[in-house]
Order: sequence, then C-alpha cells, then structure tokens
Amino acid sequence: MINDNKSRFSIKGQPIHHFVGTSTFSEYTVIHAGCVAKINPNAPLDKVCILSRGICTGLGATVNVAKPKPGSSIAIFGLGVVGLAECCSCTFAAEGARISGASRIIGVDLISNRFELAKKFGVTEFINPKDHDKPVRQVIVEMTNGGVDRAIECTGSILAMISAFECVHDGWGVAVLVGVPNKDDAFKTSPFNFLDERTLKGTSYGNYKPRADLPKIVEKYMKGELELEKFITHRIPFSEINKAFDYMLKGESIRCIIKMEE
Repeated sequence: MINDNKSRFSIKGQPIHHFVGTSTFSEYTVIHAGCVAKINPNAPLDKVCILSRGICTGLGATVNVAKPKPGSSIAIFGLGVVGLAECCSCTFAAEGARISGASRIIGVDLISNRFELAKKFGVTEFINPKDHDKPVRQVIVEMTNGGVDRAIECTGSILAMISAFECVHDGWGVAVLVGVPNKDDAFKTSPFNFLDERTLKGTSYGNYKPRADLPKIVEKYMKGELELEKFITHRIPFSEINKAFDYMLKGESIRCIIKMEE
C-alpha cells in the first residue's frame, strides 16, 4: 500500500501482493476506515457487488463529468468486453446517458455485432468506423448536424480519444476520456478545436467519492432508478472461476458473479 509499502494479505507468514491496492478472494481482511462505505442493509449483495470502480467510472463519467442534458446527443466510443465489463465500463456510460435523458446515444465500435447487446443499455445508433471511407469524427459530425453534445471515450485508444474530442459540437461540446492509453501515446489535435470552445476532460472513478457516494448509488438501485440485473450475464461457483475468464475472452460476458459458497 502507498502509505507503508506493505501488503495487507498473507498466507503461512508470506505476503501476498494484491492487484491495484485491493483483492477480493480472501475470507478475512483489514482495510483502512476511509475505505469503508456503509450501504443499505436491505440491498442484495449479489446485485450491488457489481458497483465496482470500473462501473462507477463509466456511470460517473457521464452523469458527473459529461453531464448531458435531457434530449441531448452523446457518442460512446468502445462497446467491447473491456469497455463493457472492466475499467472503461461503457455500458454504464450508456446507462448514465439513459438516466440523464439523452435522446441519441451513438455507440462506436469496430465489431458490428456488439450493437445488439448495446441496445439493452440504451444505445440507439451504431457506427463501425470500418464501414466508412471517412474519419469517424466526420461521420458523427455529419449525422448530427455539427457534432454531438457529449462524447465518452472508453477504449484506451489514442485515436479514439482524439476522435471523441473532435466529434463534439463547437461552442458547447464536451468530451470525457475514461480509457487508459499507452504511456508513450501523445494526444494531438488542432488548437482551433479548443479555440472553438470544445471542452476536453478526463476522469478517474467518475468523480465519485466511494465512501460518500457509493451508498447513494445503491439507493438509486433500491428506488428502481438504476438497473443492475441486466449487467449480470453469468453466475458461477468459485471452483469454476476460470470459466469467467473464458467468457470474458470470448466476449460473452459483461459481469460474471462468482459465488464464494458452492
């Protein structure tokens, strides 16, 4: 951990190094008080457990950072397994757009058969850049008469990041970067895109403060304002955990619930 460079887990006296500061397969653990969030005790844990960092990032990127207005248009770059299920969580970006009342939610992906799945999460239109002989940003600008009001990038591709920024409308368009690019990537665009009053933002964890905001998100679910069931595609016992990785690699899973007790 950052504050003492030590692990919080061990087995037979030997430290176990955890991933990104946390792990979830231990039976007992000790965590910092600042990381504990008290939620509604009536909330079903098999549902709200999917409200992880990645999902909150996707939801918060739209609701808290992009802040689309009712009736607005939004483009979401990336509909794949990484975008759907992991840090980028573009399905929750789409869910955030739906909750916010966006009328046009345009999904952008290189694999066309992902559109059918994306419809379940509010995506109304689909663009495969490979189907066009012009840059995708130009396609979006033309189909929206000047550009979308908001764009969320959920791929980590530097080209998608640039396209997301350049496809928003001048004067008020906002693009939000969520994906994690290669450390050597460079964001290159014309300075006129900023002079034309487009806004570029980035986010980590969707501008949510876990201790204070996670309980509020759980309450949204309890009130029926946030749908979680449609994100859960599989439930498997811990002994078959490798199946979860198979589902992910095949693009068949969004969120797979691991049952610790068989």
